[in-house]
Amino acid sequence: MTSTGIRLHAPAPGWSISADVVVVGSGVAGLTAALRCEAAGLTTVVVTKARLDDGSTRWAQGGIAAALGEGDTPEQHLDDTLVAGAGLCDEEAVRILVTEGPDAVRRLISTGAHFDTDEEGDIELTREGGHHRRRIAHAGGDATGAEISRALVEAVRARGLRTVENALVLDLLTDADGRTAGVTLHVMGEGQHDGVGAVHAPAVVLATGGMGQVFSATTNPSVSTGDGVALALRAGAEVSDLEFVQFHPTVLFLGADAEGQQPLVSEAVRGEGAHLVDGDGVRFMVGQHELAELAPRDIVAKGIMRRMQEQDAEHMFLDARHFGAEMWEHRFPTILAACRAHGIDPVTEPVPVAPAAHYASGGVRTDSHGRTTVPGLYACGEVACTGVHGANRLASNSLLEGLVYAERIAADIAASHADDGLHARVPAPVPYPEKPAHPLLVPEARFAIQRIMTEGAGVLRSADSLAKAADQLQRLHSEARDALDENGKTAEPGVDTWEATNLLCVARVLVAAARLREETRGCHWREDRADRDDANWRRHIVVRLNPDRTLAVRTTDTADFPPTRQHQRPQEQ
Repeated sequence: MTSTGIRLHAPAPGWSISADVVVVGSGVAGLTAALRCEAAGLTTVVVTKARLDDGSTRWAQGGIAAALGEGDTPEQHLDDTLVAGAGLCDEEAVRILVTEGPDAVRRLISTGAHFDTDEEGDIELTREGGHHRRRIAHAGGDATGAEISRALVEAVRARGLRTVENALVLDLLTDADGRTAGVTLHVMGEGQHDGVGAVHAPAVVLATGGMGQVFSATTNPSVSTGDGVALALRAGAEVSDLEFVQFHPTVLFLGADAEGQQPLVSEAVRGEGAHLVDGDGVRFMVGQHELAELAPRDIVAKGIMRRMQEQDAEHMFLDARHFGAEMWEHRFPTILAACRAHGIDPVTEPVPVAPAAHYASGGVRTDSHGRTTVPGLYACGEVACTGVHGANRLASNSLLEGLVYAERIAADIAASHADDGLHARVPAPVPYPEKPAHPLLVPEARFAIQRIMTEGAGVLRSADSLAKAADQLQRLHSEARDALDENGKTAEPGVDTWEATNLLCVARVLVAAARLREETRGCHWREDRADRDDANWRRHIVVRLNPDRTLAVRTTDTADFPPTRQHQRPQEQ
């Protein structure tokens, strides 16, 4: 795969550092990869967009899924994952996850993470949607992500890894042969480095998290603007399954006009016995699925949306008053505090909830070692598409995927280092272009993109809504492109314009894939194509960016993942 030659409009790097590996992102995937690379003797630099502990991992409430309990097995975990993935999981990728997962969790514990335990000292396990057994390990009641983040950040600092915080990654650097040669980045604020610079390295690990900010309401933090997927596309990498955006069923409803990051009400609340009810107190999920409120997330989100439509309501309710104050305070202190901060007391009243964008099941296409289609570029965590999640992620598999596949990436990079002296040859990147190759959007475009995506490509989609969204996104794209092509003008380079440009890039890909997939599967819900169509659509949609900034969209011939090379002729979008 060759580079597109497209880079964001930005000043040439004014400073540089060199390393064997640069890891972009500081969640469970990024820091695990960095720690394992450092342990293998590789000079490792961690680049992160905010502070080390500000990624999506810290917001994970429920926990991490692994077959740790008595009577549970990796095979049972595999079965639940495959069912949730609605026919599009890669079984080998899932088998790797569930088989290597328990030991990976134990290594996480040895790194310093403390999970909740019972009186005998055994790890407490709970259930979440789609799981037939209690296999979710949690910490601090509902603060699992925060505890994992704390442990990994402390380990990184204790080992003295070089970190560059408050740095937005811009583009991949490649050498004359198209291999990875590092990244460019912009450091915000004061520190050892400032402004646009570069980290030169023959291996780059993308662990940049998700792209929830492409929608108006999301559980993702403000930094989740799809930077990693957009960078990979500009570098010539393929992305897959981007139409499968998981909308978490139970997000605290703050009003129809609420925007930005919304408080999550963990699935573990339902796992402990909370009920979904409508305004009349009726449990509407009973009878819709054998697991009722604990059905896979796509089914619960659809059940909530249907009931909202039937009753012309803006939200449903989660009723856990029967927990009592002591259980709320001990098991779910974070959620209790968030609810009370917004004037809702779940001890005495049902909690208003509605679905919101939560997790990208698709991303940069990788193999079982995290390798993308660009030599030297790896991806893990939410930014990656390993084949584990299929059309819908099983609850609490995300932290485990980040953990397991980060370890596999580090092992692969270490093996490459041993084979050919990776650390001895930091490749020389091709010269930085004098002229901008990609137009930038004005900062206000971010809100326009979010409105377009929420209205046209949210929980409910149709041919008409997606066509309208595609037209509106294309208009934004064309206006910026035409201004650059005609007079060389583009928006002023800066964090706001780079983020808006990245959001438009991933939005265009998501909508193109969603338009092509004419069925309902997993978390992709087409109102006009209500049925799952295995005969025509049990396959993956793969997208790459052409040098002229158009999208090349293809489908695989089968559900095999990674996709086979025998594929259909690309369709220009």
